[in-house]
Amino acid sequence: MKIFRCGHCNHAIFFENYSCENCGHLSGYKDKGRKMLTFTPDSENLISDENQKAYKYCKNIEFNACNWVIKKDSPEDYCNACLLNRTIPNLSDLNNFEKWQNLEVAKHRLVYQLQKIGLAIPSKMRDINGLCFDFVAQQNNPNLMTGHANGVITILLREADSVLREQMRKQFVEPYRTLIGHLRHEVGHYFWDRLIYTDPKALEEFRTIFGDERVNYGEALQLYYKVGAPSKWETSFISKYATSHAWEDWAETWAHYLHIMDMVETAYFFGVTVKPIKKKKELKTKVTFDPYTIEDFDVIIKTCRPLSFAVNSINRAMGVPDVYPFVITEPVVVKLKFIHRLLLTKRQ
Repeated sequence: MKIFRCGHCNHAIFFENYSCENCGHLSGYKDKGRKMLTFTPDSENLISDENQKAYKYCKNIEFNACNWVIKKDSPEDYCNACLLNRTIPNLSDLNNFEKWQNLEVAKHRLVYQLQKIGLAIPSKMRDINGLCFDFVAQQNNPNLMTGHANGVITILLREADSVLREQMRKQFVEPYRTLIGHLRHEVGHYFWDRLIYTDPKALEEFRTIFGDERVNYGEALQLYYKVGAPSKWETSFISKYATSHAWEDWAETWAHYLHIMDMVETAYFFGVTVKPIKKKKELKTKVTFDPYTIEDFDVIIKTCRPLSFAVNSINRAMGVPDVYPFVITEPVVVKLKFIHRLLLTKRQ
């Protein structure tokens, strides 16, 4: 994520901010051009400090669920991120309200990243091949699960409960479980349909690298949950779950590709340099580039490894879990490179 600044006082603003914490000017994200606009707080209209043009907030601002802005004369009431919502929870239940807000934060960050990559993400309600989100409570329906099917990404509200999420992380012996991780994984399944299935050449290369997706998916998952991951899985896969089926290997690797790109992009905008006192070459890096502009993925991964080690070390100093508790082996790098090359050719 890039660093945003107030158009009035130049103070730094977080992506989710509704106002500048320094001068009090209202703030709103404009996805076209990826800019944070600011506005005089006591004005009846949202007139941008930057360009003096008139805007309006996405309708979901009334729930403090979105700070994106659209042009004043736009016929749309919702921003491009909120247009992807097919189902939101019953907001009369206060327990649902905060969980939905947390889901929206993660979803908006996902949309920011997909837009920066240059991927089309039309709403499924307007395009049969598009994407949409169902944020729902499981209630008494055990068959309702977090997942993806035909462009519909379903996320159970319980995933937005930090306590329950941590319990599930321990139950499934996972090193990492977050809302943004879920969303990045599930959207990977959507883009497999869009980028791989419809491209014979990409599909052939996919099968060489990830395996044959024609293996029965249901049976493969049953086997995985029965016997677990194979021994020494970590030499070739980014996670245990990635071993269950070629589709899951793709989705897990896709999610980690997005993790890596976002981490390096953020480090770039902060000008992060890792320069240990004891000159260990493998722990040294200087983030001097936006990863979305780099064609050679080796450059990105070479930067990511010492960066993640440094950040993990800081977390351990504070007694909290690693930010990125994964080891990226060379076979995983091959998979990541495939995704990177593919996306370079598919940008809008």
